[in-house]
Amino acid sequence: MAKLYIVGIGPGSVENMTIKAYKAIEKADVIVGYRYYIGLIKDMIEGKDIITTGMCGELDRCRKAVSKVKLGYDTALISSGDAGLYGMAGPALELADGIDTEVIPGVTSLFAAAAEMGAPVMNDFCSVSLSDLLTPWDTIVRRLEYACKGDFIIAIYNPKSKGRKGHLKKAVDIIAKYKDGDTPVGIVKNAGREGNDKRITTLSNIDYDFVDMRTVLIIGNSGTYIRRGNIVTPRGYNI
Repeated sequence: MAKLYIVGIGPGSVENMTIKAYKAIEKADVIVGYRYYIGLIKDMIEGKDIITTGMCGELDRCRKAVSKVKLGYDTALISSGDAGLYGMAGPALELADGIDTEVIPGVTSLFAAAAEMGAPVMNDFCSVSLSDLLTPWDTIVRRLEYACKGDFIIAIYNPKSKGRKGHLKKAVDIIAKYKDGDTPVGIVKNAGREGNDKRITTLSNIDYDFVDMRTVLIIGNSGTYIRRGNIVTPRGYNI
């Protein structure tokens, strides 16, 4: 019986992919994914049936993957990072229609970026996507405010696109009402893959021109500090 593997490939480099994800892709007859993410793993999927779509083709990808499984082909539907975080796991399971499925986790952009910054996510945190294509902006604002009131470390996904150039500045202005301007901020572009670049700065000194759609920002809590080129958030140990 054919199976749908919903795979998180991690940041995009094979060395940061889980063994289980690697094996699922290796086993699959068909690989379905966003064109850019397919390109990240092109060297390991030669000879397979490859189906790609562009941006905003998520439901189309899910339907095509499900249809291939129904035809008897083991199929891997891939997401970058983890398939269950802003990825394909949700819509795929909603459309799976009784077929055999397995969600295979991957390393998220947040944790790939955090590793490059030091240890910024050592305590309670949340992630907020600034994309308002599927989530109303008012809801995003409310979530940011409550995250700040709870003094959470905040990871910002999808901070900027051609149609949302000002969303990050609006979000930071909201956060600045609750967090000090010297709160450490890690900004990582292309975490764990080609084109990687990063900045360690503070809330009041963010370089908005450096940020693009493939950037993750990690904003510390009230105890986060910068030490020897690393961002550290204390867990609470008596050191």
